Amino acid sequence: MPEQDRYLLKLCFLLCIFAGFLLHSLGASEIPLDSKLSIVDKDMWVSPNGDFAFGFFNSLDEPNYSVGIRSNSKSIPLDKQIVVWIAGADLILGNNSYAQLTQDGELILFDSLKGVIWSSKTRQLSVVSAALNDNGNLVLLNKEKHIVWQSFDTPSDTLLPGQNFSMFQTLRAASKNSVSSYYTLFMNASGQLQLRWESHVIYWTSGSPSSSNLSAFLTSDGALQLRDQNLKPVWSLFGEDHNDSVSYRFLRLDVDGNLRLYSWVEPSKSWRPVWQAVENQCNVFATCGQHGICVFTESGSPDCECPFKHTNESISRCLIPNHPCDSGSDMLKYMHTFLYGMYPPTDDLVAKVSLQECKNLCLNDPSCTAATFSNDGTARCLMKRTQYVTGYSDPSLSSVSFVKMCAYPLAVNPNHVTTSSSPLEQSHKFCFPCVIGVASGMFVVFVLVQLALGFWFFRRRNLDRKKAAFAYTSPNSNGLIVLSFSEIEELTENFKHQIGPKMFKGVLPNKKPVAIKDLNITIEERKYRSAVSKIGSIHHKNLVKLQGYCCELDHRFLVYEYAKNGSVEKYIEDLKLCKKLTWGKRFDICLSVARAICYLHTSCREFMSHGNLKCENVVLEENLEAKVTEFGLGKVVSEASCSSAERDVEDFGKMVLVLVSGCRGVGDLCEWAYKEWMEGRPENVVDKRISGGFNLQELERSLRIAFWCLQIDERRRPSMREVVKVLEGTLSVDPPPPPFGCNGPLEEEEEP
Repeated sequence: MPEQDRYLLKLCFLLCIFAGFLLHSLGASEIPLDSKLSIVDKDMWVSPNGDFAFGFFNSLDEPNYSVGIRSNSKSIPLDKQIVVWIAGADLILGNNSYAQLTQDGELILFDSLKGVIWSSKTRQLSVVSAALNDNGNLVLLNKEKHIVWQSFDTPSDTLLPGQNFSMFQTLRAASKNSVSSYYTLFMNASGQLQLRWESHVIYWTSGSPSSSNLSAFLTSDGALQLRDQNLKPVWSLFGEDHNDSVSYRFLRLDVDGNLRLYSWVEPSKSWRPVWQAVENQCNVFATCGQHGICVFTESGSPDCECPFKHTNESISRCLIPNHPCDSGSDMLKYMHTFLYGMYPPTDDLVAKVSLQECKNLCLNDPSCTAATFSNDGTARCLMKRTQYVTGYSDPSLSSVSFVKMCAYPLAVNPNHVTTSSSPLEQSHKFCFPCVIGVASGMFVVFVLVQLALGFWFFRRRNLDRKKAAFAYTSPNSNGLIVLSFSEIEELTENFKHQIGPKMFKGVLPNKKPVAIKDLNITIEERKYRSAVSKIGSIHHKNLVKLQGYCCELDHRFLVYEYAKNGSVEKYIEDLKLCKKLTWGKRFDICLSVARAICYLHTSCREFMSHGNLKCENVVLEENLEAKVTEFGLGKVVSEASCSSAERDVEDFGKMVLVLVSGCRGVGDLCEWAYKEWMEGRPENVVDKRISGGFNLQELERSLRIAFWCLQIDERRRPSMREVVKVLEGTLSVDPPPPPFGCNGPLEEEEEP
């Protein structure tokens, strides 16, 4: 074939390819109103260059779906394609869900069970179309083709080249499990990037800009820059392959809490980390969480080990045992180990002490669980007062840690000193009175031994009978113990100790206290057992664990784990106890309750509401850690329960105002608190009994989100996931308008 013909053939072929791409680009660049994507149809909106796609996706081992943007390039194998943005953070959708750009110009997610669970809130912005750009940015456009909403403004855990990251945005790491991740990346007021665990533990800070109005920007050549308003870089960091020819890059806050820059390596068909914020993974706060302390294996990779004994609750958790020790306590020593508490993440610092003094301080303090001595010349001792302790161990560390454990009982007391007479002093003479005395003594001892044995056998037989009576209280397949009514009566000593409305204290045969709720309802046995089974399968650190139930004849009881300090309501009403509820404690209670309700709404196998959220149903553990109880009772009472997510949100708003103000009457409290806030006097709303002051920023966030939760129009109320983010400070919230849905005192609502 002549060279010219060959050239013309090639040219025609390239023109055909270009025309095909052009047509595809025109088809994908404009997404008209009323366009719809569904899980069933498995369709997607694809960027003109084909590198990104918007649609539904799920992992291979996960039946539920999310919707968002993922990489879609044909040069990247399917198992290497990454999710770069998720609509509504980590919302989970059912099989018949869909996404739609409505005629009103609003992008919505519709779940088959819950209805509309997320929207772009652009109904009033004259949206006429949408587009997924080549850089992975999903945009909504008006008639003038101006962007009125874009996914780049609400990042999930990833930044793409060309995407700005400002002081009002956050990256949140994906979750290892159903509980939301506590790792976030944000920009502080000085223009520095910071990695944070929960709401106040900073474990990494970027360079040293000290100016406002900066934004972070990831360049296509592999540099992360902080830019001023004139787009001039004031600080930069670079990946190992900076300026190399790389097709795809992204910056992601990973599940393990570390921020990494990734590049696509074409020859190996893999993503390679070319930079990470925290070089030593063990220095990431709570990198092992409740699974022990961080160590490095022989291969140099981080791993989690549990040097403490596991609790009986779950073999997967590694907590320091926190119970009275009949045999006394010992301090176990861990060289080259640094420990710190997580809940709360604050340690008590004692300066200018020796190693032995640090050990003895913790040993002699009943509330101390562990201590770390700096051993670097600073003579500092950090004492922890929580079971939730983690840390890291490395031969390069100079610190020494001690953990308080129960001492094992000794077979022989080494301090007991026996005395004996010398052989020279022993008499060899026969002593008849001595024989009589010895014989009498032996007879008395024999009688006493027989009585003791008889008493022991009697007690043992009764104990065996008790154990036999409780034979079927062993956990069933759902981990719940099933009790008869007679056993409920015995556990509660005939309902002797009432600790709340229809709530009684009981003690299991293993001496473990429980709280027993009398439902006093009539419900068919099959429905009751089914509902209780669903409640019993729910586990979260801020939810009271259901341990068992009674379903015998017309008796319906629930058995919960026992909270030592009782309800929040008790603390608010008591003049002495309320002083223990400092501002920090009250704010932590609000955040803990929000996380618990958010978990019920979004992370259970099926949606579950609380239905009766109030201070009475929030209990406090030993360290005043809040747990929500009596959740899901609407399922027990009725299949057609009036409980809903909107009601839970409203009840949460009421509870926040009660906690902040210390007042119980919610009806008038709403209007008064809103008036004080609107007129610039939010401090007047704070309970005057709080000692130690309050945090003005936390107060502002609490009041704003509470007022939004109390909106009469349910559509204007935030989701509990949004509530959590506002309280954590990772999501800004606009000033709320009146009116409110305050329908009387919170505490006077009927029991379910």
